[in-house]
Amino acid sequence: MKDNIHPLIQHTPPDSGNVSIPALRVLSEITTSLSTDSNVEQLLGRFLSTMIRLAGAQAGAVRVITDDRTHLRLIGSVGLPPELVEHENIVSVDCGVCGKAAREVTVSSWNNVAFCKRQANDAYFSDSCNTVVAVPLMHKNQVMGVYNLFLEEGKTVPEDVRLLFRSISEHLGIALENARLTRENMRISLMNERQMLANQIHDSLAQTLAYAKMRLTVLSDAMRHEDYPKANRYLGDVEEAVDLAYADLRDLITQYRDRINPRGLVPAIQEMAKSFRKKANADVDFLNLVQDVSLSPDEEIQVFHIIQESLYNIAKHARARHVVITFDLENGQYIVNVADDGVGVQKKNDESSTLGKSFGLTIMRERAAKLNGRLSVESRPAGGTVIRLVFPQRAASHQHSEHPA
Repeated sequence: MKDNIHPLIQHTPPDSGNVSIPALRVLSEITTSLSTDSNVEQLLGRFLSTMIRLAGAQAGAVRVITDDRTHLRLIGSVGLPPELVEHENIVSVDCGVCGKAAREVTVSSWNNVAFCKRQANDAYFSDSCNTVVAVPLMHKNQVMGVYNLFLEEGKTVPEDVRLLFRSISEHLGIALENARLTRENMRISLMNERQMLANQIHDSLAQTLAYAKMRLTVLSDAMRHEDYPKANRYLGDVEEAVDLAYADLRDLITQYRDRINPRGLVPAIQEMAKSFRKKANADVDFLNLVQDVSLSPDEEIQVFHIIQESLYNIAKHARARHVVITFDLENGQYIVNVADDGVGVQKKNDESSTLGKSFGLTIMRERAAKLNGRLSVESRPAGGTVIRLVFPQRAASHQHSEHPA
């Protein structure tokens, strides 16, 4: 077990009554780890040896509560027999000392290891372990996980160490709750993106194909009546619709293959502008006038795709030679402009010729609504078009910019 001792406290006996220095060190490292470690389960496993050393235990395990809050899942152990680890992979949240700790939301001891022996069907709980201690990981009086510490006969956890365990449990409980919220937000973002993709397919590709199907019906009727002038016209409509559907499909594939740069929105827009220069053979300038862009990941995704769709529309319809993307912040409002020197807003009676463009604008407006913002398309006096997105800066971001840490 000595090799598993945490280096911060390896020279301090757990029963010495003087744990203030290691306590400060442990809490300091936990606080630091909460802001730097992205994998909370690995963080919990890393501090398991620390908990074992502080308690003077011979072995330990760490568990997290399942999403349905009915079971505890084992994520790490030290010093336990492999057979016991396998058997104890999932236990009921009401089981034994873990259940007691969960109900009472406090550090609990269990000297009746006969119950654990019956549950696990393992002699470890009588031959090697005589006391089980459960340290709940709490957030707002709700258990998020638990550390189990297994002690030999005659061993007890000092009261000052129990107090330290309470502080540790609160810190790590917050980490587990934050990880749960992060997973939940990721699921929501994924569901929103899937819904957006479904809407985009419906509003562009599906409707274009529906238009083609209707034209096929009248084409068939014209052929049956040998009205070849109408048949040729309807055939041309079908060919144009198929071409548009193919172009829409390629755009959708490209759009959802393009991932936003992990460094953030500004580098992502810079990469997008560089790629557009090559594809559209047009000059693209990106002017970022915001010193500290502070957007949530979901906001960044919405802005990224709005600019991306704007550039697609310019490439397909505007015949522009120069495009300028600007990103600004005025009076608590983010302002994104995508301006081009192309043909401007065209009003045509031919529905099929503007089908893809109108669908693209619909999707952009839906994304703007998710930002609580508005999107407008305006003609420039000198020629061309300006697509303007305006949306509010979040209150938290505004406070952060005025009171930097």
